[in-house]
Amino acid sequence: MRVVRNIAVDVTSSVIALLVALMAVAAGLDGGYLGDERLFVSLLVTVPAVVALWFRRRWPVGVALALLAPVAITDLAGGAALVAVFGVAVHRPLRTALWVGLLHLVAGIPFSIRYPDPDLQAVGTNTLALLLLAIVIGWGTAVRARRELIASLRERAARAEDEARQRAEMLRGLERERIAREMHDVLAHRISLISLHAGALEIRDDLSREQVADAGSTIRASAHQAMEELREILGVLRASDRDELRPRQGLADLDELIGEARKAGMTVHLEHHLDGELPAAVDRTAFRLVQEGLTNARKHAPGAAVAVLLEGGDEVRVRVSNPLPARPVAPALPGTRSGLEGLAERVALAGGRFAHGIRGDGTFTLEAWLPWAK
Repeated sequence: MRVVRNIAVDVTSSVIALLVALMAVAAGLDGGYLGDERLFVSLLVTVPAVVALWFRRRWPVGVALALLAPVAITDLAGGAALVAVFGVAVHRPLRTALWVGLLHLVAGIPFSIRYPDPDLQAVGTNTLALLLLAIVIGWGTAVRARRELIASLRERAARAEDEARQRAEMLRGLERERIAREMHDVLAHRISLISLHAGALEIRDDLSREQVADAGSTIRASAHQAMEELREILGVLRASDRDELRPRQGLADLDELIGEARKAGMTVHLEHHLDGELPAAVDRTAFRLVQEGLTNARKHAPGAAVAVLLEGGDEVRVRVSNPLPARPVAPALPGTRSGLEGLAERVALAGGRFAHGIRGDGTFTLEAWLPWAK
């Protein structure tokens, strides 16, 4: 597209330069000061000047300086000279364009004095030339400034996109580290149970068959739970810092969480339709979803009633919704959307699906579907 545009501009510039030359020929013939010999010489230097315009992007100043000679010889090259000066203003700093424009103005003065226009005379001709040069330099400078602005905006947009991508990667990495720290104690607990019961089976030979069966069942259940926990954090790089590990929380603590929210003045409607034991990873993820939903509602829609729904089927569905305030509310603490980033990462690691946004009824909804193998 850019090549096509450049070709179209070059063709248009050449046509404009030729039209100006034809107008000058017509004026010279009508005024009687353009004979056959001068016409031949003028065309001889004007045609190469028009052809040279096709190289003005690569050598804008060189082409403009090369056109000083045709300008000093004939007024037929005036259109080509204006296009060349315009190219200098577009591709070079304003100071350079002013110097080149001044040289073209001076170069045309001797010709205007020797062959004055019958109507404008030398003073009028040079005044018009000065006006035209000022217009093309101003126009070219404006085009150059616009192009620089667009390039700057594109660079800023690309830089902002890179920064956003890096920030998202950092947030995902931080959430992986937090999940790994949170899971550490659980895995250690499961493995220690397996080791304890396996050791008992190894060193004690006085256990009854029922006791051996119970120990084996405990080992199998602990191994199964440990594999569930390990599957969630597989591939997660654990940080080596010494931050205090967070305590394990799940839906067993949901009533306490809702109670704290209500004590803080929130109106929370809870619909809990989950029956049966959830996998540990799903249990914690569901708890975090409700916790983050209540936090978001408290920050961005204070005083709004929050509806919390937990129901099960083939999947565990968790939904937290609240109506948007009539007017935007500035949160007391600035938000960075890292909570939603972390939830998306948690749900993905648990093998589920996550969605959030504003619905058609004017409510903000946070919703997730988590796998539940009964």
